Order: sequence, then C-alpha cells, then structure tokens
Amino acid sequence: MDFSLSEEQLSIRQAARDFARQECLPGVIERDEKQQLPREQLLKLADLGFLGMMVSPQYGGAGLDTVSYVLAMEEISKIDSSVSVAMSVNNSLVCWGLDTFGSEFQKDKYLRHLAAGKKDGDLYIGAFLLSEPEAGSDATSQKTTAILKGDHYVLNGMKNWITNGNSASVYLVMAQTDASKGSKGINAFIVEKKTPGVEIGAKENKLGIRGSDTHSVGFNEVMVPKENRIGEEGFGFHFAMRTLSGGRIGIASQALGIASGAYELSVKYAKERKAFGTEIKNHQIIQFKLADMATRIEASRLLCLKAAKEKDLGMDYSISSSMAKVFASETAMWTATEAVQIHGGYGFVKEYHVERLMRDAKITQIYEGTSEVQRIVISRSLLK
Repeated sequence: MDFSLSEEQLSIRQAARDFARQECLPGVIERDEKQQLPREQLLKLADLGFLGMMVSPQYGGAGLDTVSYVLAMEEISKIDSSVSVAMSVNNSLVCWGLDTFGSEFQKDKYLRHLAAGKKDGDLYIGAFLLSEPEAGSDATSQKTTAILKGDHYVLNGMKNWITNGNSASVYLVMAQTDASKGSKGINAFIVEKKTPGVEIGAKENKLGIRGSDTHSVGFNEVMVPKENRIGEEGFGFHFAMRTLSGGRIGIASQALGIASGAYELSVKYAKERKAFGTEIKNHQIIQFKLADMATRIEASRLLCLKAAKEKDLGMDYSISSSMAKVFASETAMWTATEAVQIHGGYGFVKEYHVERLMRDAKITQIYEGTSEVQRIVISRSLLK
C-alpha cells in the first residue's frame, strides 16, 4: 500500500498546520481553563472547508479523501483537541453518515449546511447521539424511544456525553422503535435542536478537551417528521456501527496528533534544558524516551493512514480503524505522560502545554468505542 502523499495532500497538511499554530495556539490555555467553546476557531475552520472535508462539492463539501482528513486532524490535534473533536464529529459521524445513507431531501436540507459549517453566517454543525446513561459501550441497550404516530415519530429519552451538545444545530439520534426486535428495532433520526421538547443539560466539567461542548440532551415528546428517519425501518443500529467505524479513524488521528504534539514539545525542551552540565538531550535515558516516542508515533501514523486508505479504496476498514484507534490512543496517553516526565516540574504546570495534552489524551481511549471494545472487535475478526 502506497503511503506517499500527493501535492494536494501535502498542501492540506500545511494549511492545517498553519491554522493550528496561527489560530488555535493563541489562547488555547485560557480556553481550556475557562471551558470555552472555540467558536471563532470553528468558524474559521469552516472557511477553510475543513468541516465537510469528505463531502461531495455537490452538497457543499470539499470533496477530499480520508487521507487528507487524517493529515488535517493530526496537525490541529497537536495544538487544540477541543477544536479537532468538534471537527471530527462533524466530518466523520454527522456529514459522512448523511452523505452515505441520507436521502436526497435530507442531504439538500441539512448536509449542505453541515458540510459548509455555516448557515446565514453562523456556526452550523452536528452532533451524534448514541450514548445513554445505561448504553455506552453496549449500544444495543437504547432506552430512548421513537414511536410512530401518523406522519411523525415521538421521541422520549436522554442521551449522555454528547460532543457539540449545545453548539450543534442538528442531532443524529439513535432511538428504539420496537424493543422486541433488539438491535433491529433501532432507528436513526435527524432532529433539529430548535424542535420543541429538546432539552440541553449542563455542560460537563471534564478532565480534558475542556473547551469541547459536552452536554446531555433530553427529548420530551419531541415530534420528528417521518422523512427525517435515516434509511429503512430498523436501520439505525447498522447506521450507528458503520458510522462509528469511520469515526474511529478521526479519533485515532486525534490521538496521533496529541502524541505528536507532546513529542515535538519534548524534543524542543530536551535541546534547551540543561542538567548535570549539559542539555538533557545528551542523556541516554532522555534519548531512549524520545526514540520510543518517535517509533510508536510513526507506527500509529501508518495504522491511521492504512485505515484511511482502505476507506478511500472502498475496502472493509472496520478492523483497521479499530487497530488504529486502540494503538494510537494508547500511544497518545503513554507519550503525553512521558512528555510530562521529560519536562519534570515544568511539565506539571500549564504554561508548557504537556499537562493539557496528557489530560486530553485520556478521552481518546474512551470515546467512540473504548480500548476494550476495540480489542473485542479485533479479536472477533481473528477468531471467527
């Protein structure tokens, strides 16, 4: 498999790198401390075409490949994962799900604005609502219900840990229509945030990605037009699983970026910091740490690119995306922790950024399928 990058892909990577350094780095520590949504950065990301990277230009997207998306995600995640997670959800879960499985009506009404990231000059992004208080890794145990009444479904229930929960204009909601059918009784719906009965909970006070807009979202007798159901009756669980497979490429790329950012800061610090009469880069223990970081990061990058390439080629990428996510996320956590260690006492303070990267890294092992779930997916494919 050829991993050489085209001129266009190199250009996308450079544009993302410049954006991250010029637009995301200023104020990133303050936004983290204040749990401030990076709205301005997301609006500028929309102007770059990075909120609908893989959507066809027919529906307002940039028409780029998944490899380009991985490259952009890595660069932005080096600096601010609160920006990149909003980007990931809108690209991987919301836009891709609608572009692949949505009706022409749904694409025309919702996708073209989601891909642009704006509507009437204001931020217009989506959210993916699967997790519930009792349905995280076990996505089949949906308690949110959608009962068909005439030409509308009536939604009732609660969703947890929703990225873009308050900033999104559109939700993709998984709900149980017929519990007797198990996973085949689940449907996926497009729900507008402004619909009466949609209730936004308080913003979660999180360990990491603190600028990310994470809320619970409730539904109290919410009326959803039948034409807003995605796919045929009972398609919702399949929709969610297919969409999450692609989403894992995005989160793997985010983890890769966090690891790369921590590594680059560590190399810079090792060249500047002196101990025992010389720069710490000259101490073998530091050299070995950096060597291990670089090796694991490169392996993570190749796994991400492989999954992205398989997706672009129309191959089955479900196992590759799980492998990329579990390895890259654990690499991110390990690398960021080692970066703090290399920085010593300075690594424990916010000014040097690595403590934030360490906090941000942890969630990549949890959301869009925990590391344990990824190992279940991978092992099942090996033993079937």
